[in-house]
Amino acid sequence: MSAILPPPQRIWWKQPVDKVEILWIVIAFVWCMIMFFMMPYWHLYGKQNLSSETYKVRPELFAQATQAMVDKYTVRTETDLKVPVVAPPAGSDVYLIARLWDWWPILELEAGKTYRLNLSSMDYQHGFSLQPENINIQVLPGYQHVVNVTPNRTGTYHIVCNEFCGIGHHKMASRLYVK
Repeated sequence: MSAILPPPQRIWWKQPVDKVEILWIVIAFVWCMIMFFMMPYWHLYGKQNLSSETYKVRPELFAQATQAMVDKYTVRTETDLKVPVVAPPAGSDVYLIARLWDWWPILELEAGKTYRLNLSSMDYQHGFSLQPENINIQVLPGYQHVVNVTPNRTGTYHIVCNEFCGIGHHKMASRLYVK
C-alpha cells in the first residue's frame, strides 16, 4: 500500500489494528489516568496550591475593615508617603488593599503564626505575588480573597502586582515583614 493511493477498502474502522498501535493506545490511556488522578492528589497533598475562600464584598466595607485594622495595630510608618506598618496579633484577620498603584498597608507578621490574609482591589484587576515564595493570587474589585498563611521564615518579602493594571504598574510593589 502506498500513501499516494487511496486505501483499498474505504471502511477504515473495520481494518485490523496492529499490536504496536494497541500498545501506544494503552500507554496513552494509562498516562492520562495517572495525570487525571495526580491533579487532585497534588492539590491536596502537594502543598503547591493555596486553598482560598472568595466572597463578594463592597469596596467601601473592605476599606473600612482595613482602616479599622490600621488604626488598631499600626506600629510605625515608612517611606516618604507615610505608609503605615501594621503588626496584628497572631490568628487575626489581616487586610491588604490593592489600588492604583499601591499595596496598602505594609504588614509585619510573626514567624510560625497563622493569619487570615484578606485581599481585595479598590479599582482594577491586580495580581498579588509574594516573592520569593511564589504565591500568586488574582485580586479583583468587588471580591474578597481570604488565604490562611503561616510564614515560616523571618525576613523581608516583596509584594508585586503581576497583572498589568495601567501606566504605573511597574511601581506597584510593597513589602511584608516576618519577625
